[in-house]
Amino acid sequence: MTISSITLFRQWQPFRDGTYRCSGGRSAEGFDSTIVEIVSRDGATGYGEMAPLGSFYDPAFAEGARAAMRELAPSLVGEPADGIDALNRRMDLLLKGHPYAKSAIDMALWDLAGRRSGRSLASMTGGAEGVSLPLYRSLAQETPDAMAARARKYVTEGYRRLQVKVGLDVREDIERLEAVRAAVPSDTVLICDANAAWGTAETRQFLSATRATDYALEQPCASYEENLAIRAACDRPLILDESIDGVEALLRALADALVDGITIKLARVGGLTRARLIRDVAIARNLKVTIEDTGGAQIDTAAYAGLMLSTPEGLRQHTVDFHNWVTVANAKADFRIAGGSMALPGGPGLGIEVDRNALGDPVFSASA
Repeated sequence: MTISSITLFRQWQPFRDGTYRCSGGRSAEGFDSTIVEIVSRDGATGYGEMAPLGSFYDPAFAEGARAAMRELAPSLVGEPADGIDALNRRMDLLLKGHPYAKSAIDMALWDLAGRRSGRSLASMTGGAEGVSLPLYRSLAQETPDAMAARARKYVTEGYRRLQVKVGLDVREDIERLEAVRAAVPSDTVLICDANAAWGTAETRQFLSATRATDYALEQPCASYEENLAIRAACDRPLILDESIDGVEALLRALADALVDGITIKLARVGGLTRARLIRDVAIARNLKVTIEDTGGAQIDTAAYAGLMLSTPEGLRQHTVDFHNWVTVANAKADFRIAGGSMALPGGPGLGIEVDRNALGDPVFSASA
């Protein structure tokens, strides 16, 4: 089975709840998604998706991803599509770095392999455990009262895990957390995510002022060394997100006894193949794991959720339903959401039916 063609599409995905704000005044109005279609010579098709959160969240941006994919695609046509590890090595040989640009291609290869074999992604990556995944909903930065109101809305919609975006003025962030905590039932799980915006002084101040509140802390500081420096002061679960850009970063964090949990984003690490390796190392060390991505709709949700479903239930932290964040769709998918959990669609590969009409005209295509 060889690759016959690789085609790229672009889809603008506006946010359902308006502007998304995080630390430092950064904001986005939607996801600029790139969708990859890979067709094999026997006519089988696989799809992948990559959508960065603006150009400020990770070392990634949408036009850069498409430019890199245009560079890679012609050299992958004619290669064996079932050699996913070998194709990842080839992409690394042809293009140094830029893992975000390789993620959707890798995803499409897994989808293609699943469709040809009749196996789901969860089956191929370790075997599904259970049928559903716990979900969280993110509270973008607003005034404390506005965040509390949005928290109540999300709890009414069934979410039981909320990510509180902090990382601005510490005193205001303390008020944000207190307002959200008071607004939701006591069994609502809260995660305070600073998106690497604080220094050690701000982190210590926040931790000291909120010791009576139950929450986990996610990526308070940008550098590895800063997060290591505040570990001793952090008497609650510490989760790393932005710092986990590969298996080497996780091995270092484990050696330093730094983390209680990690967040793996497919685009950041280069796709499902590398995400699975990081996930498996975390499992071996009994860490809590979140698997998600930087954005996207049904295609991307099906991919990271499929890998999450093959993660042991006891080590699943939560994931996110990005397809519900946006006002457009790119596939038909039976995601069943109830009680703060999401069940995945059945079927081989990603288990979805991509709506080719929703993708519009291709922006690039390479074929044999």
